[in-house]
Amino acid sequence: MIEGSVVKRLVVHPDARGRLFEILRADEEAFAGFGQVYITTSNPGIVKAWHFHRKQTDFFCCVRGMMRLVLFDDREGSPTRGEVNEHVMGTHRMLAVRIPPEVWHGFQCLGTEEAMVVNVVTHPFNPAEPDEHRIDPHDNHIPFDWAIRDR
Repeated sequence: MIEGSVVKRLVVHPDARGRLFEILRADEEAFAGFGQVYITTSNPGIVKAWHFHRKQTDFFCCVRGMMRLVLFDDREGSPTRGEVNEHVMGTHRMLAVRIPPEVWHGFQCLGTEEAMVVNVVTHPFNPAEPDEHRIDPHDNHIPFDWAIRDR
């Protein structure tokens, strides 16, 4: 697994009224700090990739639909440099994934419904100096193909 990333299987507590699950707590090892919480969505088949942050840590949880979240470690000196991690997550597989600074990441909505992601980040977005670095989702140096294939 990519150095500094964490995958947390979420415990879902269902009852007659519905479900409850915790995404992140300030008293657990996966917590990296708080800056902002936001929701982003993606329509079926759409790829939202690739980007990284120099300072910010992300903590993704897909709360509706299904998606695949892909991480690529291109950090100089990292023991996991060159590694790709793929996580299928969402309604049928509740995970939360911590993405460390300078790790490329992106996601793709799987299935036929919009995927909704809650992201807890360590730094609030600053439009005057955005900490976001992007490359094309398909034409780049990352050894990952977003095409979905039967295996």
